[in-house]
Amino acid sequence: MSISSAVRTTPRTNPVVLVPAVAFAALTLAYVAANARTPHPDASGADVLAYTTAHTGLIKVGAMLLMLSAAPLVITAGIIQRTLRGPAVLTIGATLAASALTFSALFSWAGARLNGSAAPDLARTLADLEFLSGGPAYAAGFGLLAAGLAIPALRERNLPRWLIWLGLVVAAVAALSTLGLIVSAFTFLLPVVRFGGLLWLVAVAVVLFRR
Repeated sequence: MSISSAVRTTPRTNPVVLVPAVAFAALTLAYVAANARTPHPDASGADVLAYTTAHTGLIKVGAMLLMLSAAPLVITAGIIQRTLRGPAVLTIGATLAASALTFSALFSWAGARLNGSAAPDLARTLADLEFLSGGPAYAAGFGLLAAGLAIPALRERNLPRWLIWLGLVVAAVAALSTLGLIVSAFTFLLPVVRFGGLLWLVAVAVVLFRR
């Protein structure tokens, strides 16, 4: 094989991929820290309203961090797709996941504007929309991202095998977690997708960065 043909068949790496990946991870972790005490999805509307009125500033900061995390997610997926010459479904999944984060941030911000005289049912509804956007909807998009990256990589062998299989596991768990919409027992998988998928995506970026 000539040198020129070897160059043509080697995936073109881009060290910049690590920057948005780390930014996405940092913003996600900062958002989680800001919302660590948010009432659970099964909390009453009165509990949600009491929390939001007492922590308005903190919730708005969390909403801002969540919205800011959407852009580096899409950028990371775009760079990975171009580097590995992956399918468009990779960035489509990232766009869907980023859109879910954006809607979740908007619902969170809207909930933070409620005052003590607001209806508890309204507070519960906004909290539900925030959870559904940032939970099952995000998982569905991220699962598509993971599958769009891992399945072609399994054929092309352009990533370490353990990383490919981990991506397939993330995609499978993401698909299962969406069943939480009808069976609440599956919602425990949502944090696995959020944090496991985050670590997996950063690991992919690190592998590409080190090439």
